[in-house]
Amino acid sequence: MPKISVCIPTYNRAHFLSYAIDSVFAQTISDWELIVCDDGSQDGTPEIMQRYTDPRVRYVQHPRNVGKSNNMRSGYEVASGKYFIKFDDDDRLNPEFLEKTSEILDRDAAIDFVGTDHWIINSDNQRDPEQTDKNSQKWGRTELTEGIPRSLLEIVFVKQSFQVGATLFRMQALQDVDYMRPNIQNCEDNDLFVRLALDEKQGYYLPQRLMEYRVHPEQQGIDRAIPYLKDKLSYLENFQFTSSELEQIRRSRLAETKLLLGLRLIEIGETEQGRQLVRFGKSASVSKAYAGLALSLLPKSLRQSLFQRIRKAKA
Repeated sequence: MPKISVCIPTYNRAHFLSYAIDSVFAQTISDWELIVCDDGSQDGTPEIMQRYTDPRVRYVQHPRNVGKSNNMRSGYEVASGKYFIKFDDDDRLNPEFLEKTSEILDRDAAIDFVGTDHWIINSDNQRDPEQTDKNSQKWGRTELTEGIPRSLLEIVFVKQSFQVGATLFRMQALQDVDYMRPNIQNCEDNDLFVRLALDEKQGYYLPQRLMEYRVHPEQQGIDRAIPYLKDKLSYLENFQFTSSELEQIRRSRLAETKLLLGLRLIEIGETEQGRQLVRFGKSASVSKAYAGLALSLLPKSLRQSLFQRIRKAKA
């Protein structure tokens, strides 16, 4: 049985996949298995995988698309390691990631997962120090010191400081909460961390940049925004916190998400559902809500043009 199971879910990313896989082979420890789970790719992914003949590499190939979290679960379900990490097919682990994070889990059985900071890289594999610093600050990692956070639920829900691709988990902890929820495409990582915190699991933060997270243009656009907002809405509705402070934050984010989703639906012509969500979410911004309701009265082509102009003006 390998010590660490590394899972890379992939879908039509043959141009980046080798970069991710090779970062596993470059690790300073070798007691790992690599599971590449392919969500029905139609590019050159199968040909890429034929290059890797090392017996530690397993290829789980789905004949058709099964969905993001289901694909991730397929890798998790065949994993046999004591520890587990999932990172994306366009990202990269630094050579010491597995060694440094597993050492912490080895020496303290009470710790269920170890998260690290990470670099931001572009489509040319270049690190961006300025964007990396901004990212670390945005998600509260500059405020964290090494060790076990005082309030894990606050850290993973409010600040969202832990990034799943930069975290090594104890397999037993993931089994206790049944890993990722099936049939969701977005916010599955936030959902997992919140469930781990509610199950009183213990996290550990290691303030070193030990992986690289890629940012590229295909992560933007309305086609991705609407599914993301729908899944975020579902994620936020899954919980109700006993802490009045956290519950207030959850309700505030719920209202904001309904408002943003409603505006997007109005923009694409799903007017009635959009109006309903905007009304539900107007407490997040009364001015945005009334502006969106006013725009919903216009012809679809005109409202889309105005939404685009407003978005450009804000940018």
